[in-house]
Amino acid sequence: MRMLFLLSFLFLFVALVVTHAPQTSRPAGATLVVRNGRVWTGDRAHPHAEAVAIVGDRITAVGTNTEIAAWIGPETLVLDARGKSVLPGLIDSHVHFSSGGLQLTRVDLRDAATPEEFARRIGEFANRLPKGEWILGGTWDHELWGGDPLPHRSWIDPLTTAHPVFVRRYDGHMGLANTLALERAGITRQTPDPPGGVIVRDADGTPTGVLKDAAMELVERVIPEPSEEQRTRAVLAALAEANRFGLTGIHDISSPADLRVYQALRRQGRLTARIYSILPIAQWKSLADAGIRAGLGDDWLKIGALKAFADGSLGSSTALFFAPYLDAPETSGLAMYPEPEIRQMILGADRAGLQLCIHAIGDRANRMILEAYAEAARQNPAWDGSMPDASPGVARRWRIEHAQHIHPDDFARFAQLGVIASMQPYHAIDDGRWAEKRIGAERCRTTYAFRTLLDAGVVLAFGSDWTVAPLNPFTGIYAAVTRRTLDGKHPNGWFPEQKITLEEALRAYTLGSAYAEFAEATKGTLTPGKLADLVVLDADLFAIPPESIADVQVRFTVVGGRVVYRSEP
Repeated sequence: MRMLFLLSFLFLFVALVVTHAPQTSRPAGATLVVRNGRVWTGDRAHPHAEAVAIVGDRITAVGTNTEIAAWIGPETLVLDARGKSVLPGLIDSHVHFSSGGLQLTRVDLRDAATPEEFARRIGEFANRLPKGEWILGGTWDHELWGGDPLPHRSWIDPLTTAHPVFVRRYDGHMGLANTLALERAGITRQTPDPPGGVIVRDADGTPTGVLKDAAMELVERVIPEPSEEQRTRAVLAALAEANRFGLTGIHDISSPADLRVYQALRRQGRLTARIYSILPIAQWKSLADAGIRAGLGDDWLKIGALKAFADGSLGSSTALFFAPYLDAPETSGLAMYPEPEIRQMILGADRAGLQLCIHAIGDRANRMILEAYAEAARQNPAWDGSMPDASPGVARRWRIEHAQHIHPDDFARFAQLGVIASMQPYHAIDDGRWAEKRIGAERCRTTYAFRTLLDAGVVLAFGSDWTVAPLNPFTGIYAAVTRRTLDGKHPNGWFPEQKITLEEALRAYTLGSAYAEFAEATKGTLTPGKLADLVVLDADLFAIPPESIADVQVRFTVVGGRVVYRSEP
């Protein structure tokens, strides 16, 4: 009943497409002007400017300081960019938004560099919680202590006798449960591995507490859901964090519960970033039956895109490859669904006019999804009427989330089918510390292959995958431009032939992400008539060394003509 109510409510959404022609005569004054900037507009026809004028929630003029001075009236708010960069609002194309907000209040293991530190932090967190409350969060990385051993419940059991624990690896594809959590989930030596998952075991068959991919669901189903109030606080915290980093839009891997929070905040006028909600593909039939199609909503909140997992992750050795792992030759990864099953879901959802955003990391998983999209192109009619000259794939804006390890034969297929590579460049400088021991140098040559994808004509949409990686988009831009791994071992870049330019990286974080949500006509560049979303920085991005990009700070974030973040009074 709850789902039916939700779908009925969603059906009442009215798609809002507002277009404004550029002003031909100046009104009394702009509501907001940004001047004295090094403005990178992202608009190829007019790439650079000094100032921007905004009326209401739209950009009305872009030009020199002298030209825009005519728009300044007695009521105009004027922001001085001080000769620093002004950019279109940045759009994160892949983020777990409410989870990120919740993680801000949970145990943090991201930089726990030893098993002892891992256990100590969990024990200290347990001491601050009421008895019986779950310990969640984590985002641990066992590669910080060399990748071996994996965490074990025996490390934390003595410290958490009154608290069930389930803490995830930072990639979200592996987690550690303590004994109390395993008991609540009913996981014993006799519990079989579920399809698409692994229960890691000691030599005698006893679970260690580590669960991979689908096996995590055995514990997750007994963890209490956050209340709507808790989820709302988490989203508001996440919005503040996003605005602090210059993000004016996010593509959220959402649940229906998240969507209810977004709807409430939208009604209350409390959204400070635009939300493109990507729901689980398992719900495609219910959404289709309710009349939901891609792009339903308004400029603040849209739905109609679907997420599914084709495989796991490289760090958990569950990304699906054609060849086995070098450091685990007994496996070549996991398929999260049998290929016929995921193909049928893709065909059905596409036929219903829903956008597909499929997680695929290994080369075999990427091939599997490309073949499913090709089958959809053959069987289903194109459904995007806004692009009459586009191929069926381009019209649908099919996406592959992550697109990390691609077989050399498949770059051309991405372009041919119009598949968007929705990628998170920070992963390249993180995984680059240890990826070669997993899959070898040859496969790594086409790993996070930004340059090869762009040269093939593929649209890139950049994001963070927060909380798997930092939310800050400038760390992602830095990663794409430098490819300098976090361990400092590749100062000239890890497989440097895959580096891209600063402008290309910015475009992937702005117009590319807008295109990936069918919104390039309304945002993604600083162009008259588009939504007034922009960011003012404390540096000129094009004048600093590439290795300094990650240190850039945001001074102002503007969404819909309203200043939603300022770093100074």
